[in-house]
Amino acid sequence: MAPDPTAMDANWRRELPTLVGRVVLLREIGPQDLGALVDLLSLSDATRFGLDEPVNELSAQELIDRAVRDRAAGLSFTYVITLTAARTVVGVLQVRQLDPSFEAAEWECTLAPSSRGSGIFLEAARLVGSFAFGTLGTHRLEARVLLQNGRANGALRKLGAAQEGVLRRSVRRGGEYFDQVLWSMLKEDWGDHWVSTSPRVH
Repeated sequence: MAPDPTAMDANWRRELPTLVGRVVLLREIGPQDLGALVDLLSLSDATRFGLDEPVNELSAQELIDRAVRDRAAGLSFTYVITLTAARTVVGVLQVRQLDPSFEAAEWECTLAPSSRGSGIFLEAARLVGSFAFGTLGTHRLEARVLLQNGRANGALRKLGAAQEGVLRRSVRRGGEYFDQVLWSMLKEDWGDHWVSTSPRVH
């Protein structure tokens, strides 16, 4: 059942709540994640979250600093995805506003190869989607995924996202331009994906 829309508040701008699932725990990105970030974002198919290549400690630290500033300003929020048991960082998931009210937003995710195809993305996405739709009042979430990334496109399809089109040569990687698939998810389509994101501030 969908959360009450009156639950919207700005508390997340002061401190991002920890989101806990069965297998994953999502917490705000921080300085302790520097090494894991460099490893994750150096993967050839990783989302760069606005960073130029090559990724190094300096640029990863800039991402962490920007994530904290943008969350405080209400522009975006960034979670690291960790395994509940081991607390090992296995991914990064960011949601950015596309309009001043956060009704439309874009999300991006990068997962370590060892966690792909394991259901970790779907659990993390359900937590973050429920938080965005239920707490922030987001109405539409968009995702842009490389056309050749079959696993990621399949995961979004499984989540119930609608494919809206192909953005031709819309992203550059290593000096070459690639096509991206544009996906969208609406709040009214979230249906069975709602999960509890009861406040649990770390």
